[in-house]
Amino acid sequence: MSNVPADLSYAKSHEWLKLEADGTATVGISDYAQSSLGDITFVQLPAVGTELAAGDGFGVVESVKAASDIYAPVAGTVTSVNSTLDATPEVVNQDPYGAGWLIKIKVGNPADSGGLLDAAGYSQEIG
Repeated sequence: MSNVPADLSYAKSHEWLKLEADGTATVGISDYAQSSLGDITFVQLPAVGTELAAGDGFGVVESVKAASDIYAPVAGTVTSVNSTLDATPEVVNQDPYGAGWLIKIKVGNPADSGGLLDAAGYSQEIG
């Protein structure tokens, strides 16, 4: 069974979002997604300052099995990328909700996260 923390919101495309009180959010891929991909070998992330609309592809995660696009769960501006993943992409496998985060964004409209799934909804989605 996949780990689905209750304090996060989830997109059906398997990204998670942690919204902070200051209007920023951290984005990564779920435990289910990293497990499905297998051993992650490369992560491509956008440049800081990139403007994203909800649903925009913002990067790629490559593994020994496949390459998978990553999508923005909400609209916003990229404020930080996890550059640690350049040298050690396997951190996404080891700690998808912690050290394996992908980007931080300044959310355009925090209410947009209302369209995402809570932990119970995402757990049902992944069966």
